[in-house]
Parts: sequence; C-alpha cells; structure tokens
Amino acid sequence: MNDIGRILVIIEPEHSESLALKRAKLVAKATGAHLHLLVCDKKHEHSALLSLLKEQLLADGYSVSTEQAWNNNRHETIIAVQQAEGCALVIKQHYPDSPLKRALLTPDDWKLLRLCPAAVLLVKTATPWTDGVILAAVDVGNEDNEHNALHAAIVDHGFDIASLAKGQLHVISAHPSPMLSAADPVFQLKETIEARYREQCKAFQAKFDIDDSHMHIEEGPADVLIPHAAHKLRAAVTIIGTVARTGISGALIGNTAEVVLDALESDVLVLNPQSIIDHLEKPANKR
Repeated sequence: MNDIGRILVIIEPEHSESLALKRAKLVAKATGAHLHLLVCDKKHEHSALLSLLKEQLLADGYSVSTEQAWNNNRHETIIAVQQAEGCALVIKQHYPDSPLKRALLTPDDWKLLRLCPAAVLLVKTATPWTDGVILAAVDVGNEDNEHNALHAAIVDHGFDIASLAKGQLHVISAHPSPMLSAADPVFQLKETIEARYREQCKAFQAKFDIDDSHMHIEEGPADVLIPHAAHKLRAAVTIIGTVARTGISGALIGNTAEVVLDALESDVLVLNPQSIIDHLEKPANKR
C-alpha cells in the first residue's frame, strides 16, 4: 500500500460527511499519494463543492485534483476515470441495498468489485482505524501461483494498514466441512481435513511471520466465518481477495467479497490477483 501513487475518491454530494474522503486522507497522509476526487453525475453541476473540497485539502497539504464525469452508469464511470488517472486504489462509501433490490438487480458496488482493475476500499463505518484490528481473509488450502501471489498482496496490505493505524493484523482461513462423497479420503474426515489445513497454515505462518495468536483456522463456509471473525475481533478493516474457488481445498467460494459485503461491520478492502487485473484492464482500456 505504501507504493500507491494516486487514489480515486468517490464523492457523494447528497451525503454531507464523506467517509470515503476521511479514509483517503488517512492513507494519503501516510503514503504521500495524490487524491483525485470524482463526482459521478450527468444531471447536476457540482463544481462549487469540488472547488471547496480541493481548496480545503490543498490548505491541509494534500496533493489533489477534481473531476465530474458520467459514462453510462456509475461503475463504468469510476473505472474509466481510474484507468485514465492511473489510480491504484479506489475509495468509495458503501450504501447497502435492500434484499429485494439485490435479488432483482446486481448491486452497483458488486459490479465495481467485479470489473475494477484496481484495489477497492469500500467504507462502511466511521469507526477509527487507529489501534484497531485488521483482518486478512486468505484461502490457505489453495497453493497455486495465483493464490500465493494474492495471499502475499493481502498480507502485505494488512501489515501496511496495521502499521499505518498502529493496529494488529489477524488472519483467518476457512476449511471445508467433511464430505462423505469426496473422492479423496482426506476430505471425508474432520480430523484429516483439519490436520491438513493446520499443516498448510504452519507453512503460511512461517512464510509471513504470523504467530498462532493472530492466525484463525475455522471450519465452514468463508462467507459465514469471515463476518463472524470480523465481528468477534471488532475488525476495523477486512481485506479479502476475489479469486474464485478452484478445487476441493478452496475456501473462498466464488466472489465471497460480494456475499460478505453487507454482512461485514467493518470497512472492506478488496484485491484482485495480477492475472485478473490484466484481464480487466483490456476491456477497461477500450472504453
């Protein structure tokens, strides 16, 4: 996170207090990143608001620029500006949709998480990060190159945020419940599954220097366990990746980030592996 050069901050004019801007200032102060403020609106003019925010931020010593834009819809607008400005991080306040609306329409923030090549921080609460717990959710059961690279990014960001906020990094990894139908006998017994995962976790802990008191290994679906752990630990930020499940050992089923988004009580930082970033940047660059 320390190498973030530019941050895209989504400003919502209808909300007087911008939690996204508050988080962006915290990150920019620690990293020296440039802030690019964006209002997504094609109907109303917001130049006065953006000028005021820019003036205040410049007076406080931040590097800042502003823009109002619209490109078909909100998430496409955000991604187009993120690509044009070369922002490595997008910060946006999350407003949960009703269950009925989610059932009928794909939430806009889900589309952003699926299609944005950059890391996305969705701010959900005004709770200070200072002295808080940073929870990193990983899938230790998957050891392919893509997951290994994503794990490294998740843990590195976790340590960076913990250092920034003077907090503690905790890591959670979920493992599946026993399945009698599994072809591999290892996955038919709880004891053998847990033993295998704990062995894999020990290697993971040694690699990233995480002690037992900060490593949480749980049985069950990740979309249930991650919010539960975040609540129990009173996490200020939860960091999660978007790699889909591959193989019986996978714990992150599909886009777990989407499923847990409204269940989590913390802010949520979502990261993509490099292969997904490369894939997403191609259509983004064509817009």
